[in-house]
Amino acid sequence: MNSGRIRVLRPEELGAGDRELWRELRTKSGQPRNPFMEPEFTDAVGRVRPRTCVAVVYEGGDAVGFLPHERGPLGQGRALAFGVSDCQGAVLPPGFPLEAGELLRACSLSSFAFDNLEAEQDLFVPAAAAEYSAYVIDVEKGYEAYETVLRAQAPKFLKTTLAKERRLGRQVGELRFVFDETDPAALRTLMEWKSAQYRRTGRRDRFAQEWIARLVHQLAGTREPECTGTLSVLYAAGRPVAAHFGLRSSTVLACWFPSYDPEFAKYSPGLVLHLRMAEAAAAAGIGLLDLGRGAAEYKDSLKTGELTVYEGAATRPGVGAAMHWLSVEPARRAHHFVRNRPRLASAAARTLKGVARLRRS
Repeated sequence: MNSGRIRVLRPEELGAGDRELWRELRTKSGQPRNPFMEPEFTDAVGRVRPRTCVAVVYEGGDAVGFLPHERGPLGQGRALAFGVSDCQGAVLPPGFPLEAGELLRACSLSSFAFDNLEAEQDLFVPAAAAEYSAYVIDVEKGYEAYETVLRAQAPKFLKTTLAKERRLGRQVGELRFVFDETDPAALRTLMEWKSAQYRRTGRRDRFAQEWIARLVHQLAGTREPECTGTLSVLYAAGRPVAAHFGLRSSTVLACWFPSYDPEFAKYSPGLVLHLRMAEAAAAAGIGLLDLGRGAAEYKDSLKTGELTVYEGAATRPGVGAAMHWLSVEPARRAHHFVRNRPRLASAAARTLKGVARLRRS
């Protein structure tokens, strides 16, 4: 498809020059170098999601920007890997004169939905329906500086976690941490833990969706400077007790799928794992760990700051836009209502766990 200065291609149709420009634009954007926004992530999604597209914006015959997306029924578009990706949006020069309506028309989209839109995305932020915080760990000044911050803002948390780490080593066996584990058995173990965790808490098992499981395996083999699949594992007596799979660039570790063996829950191995990940990331020159949006007690304890992400949809008038509104907006408003009322949110979490217990019995 093409419309004037915008063409829609499959990821594999992008040339080497397009990919180099994409990377240059990310370098110049001033935003954290989140690997979800790199062309390699789009390539991996394209291999498991056949409706993956990239809108290429041209000026004077030369490519100047990109919008990775997926196209659904009635032209309903979504950000790449919607529901899974933790950072989304267009890759354009700052202040580039382009309107969302023009881009949607050129892509034959009635809507473009996003749930983790990157900050400073002027093209789509006006269409946001909700704003969220994504929690981050800043290790730009090194791991020791991060521990100093923790001692000031969460001294009990740090002291308790480090004590549990020592106890785990004494009572279970020698600890070993691997920042970039390549053993496929460890990845399978993590996915099994995570699936069980989803079911235990009454949430949808992401790995039960074939495309997500395939995507993780695709990314586990991706080894590019700005998008490398990274499996980190904490072992005790040679046995994995906690693990995490995410993506890293030269400066950002995007935290994605953490889990642990419930048998060792009393040692808080997941928290220990995150401290060791922060230490290893800092040693590798990575300055930021992005824990993603969504409130969680462990994030409150580990974080040093927050980034803003947005949820919503840009739309064009028509049947497709109306269908999007009817399918998404009522649920979003209900979720937003509950999220802003802690008692309701706590009750909802208890209900989900109760339903999960009933399903298992």
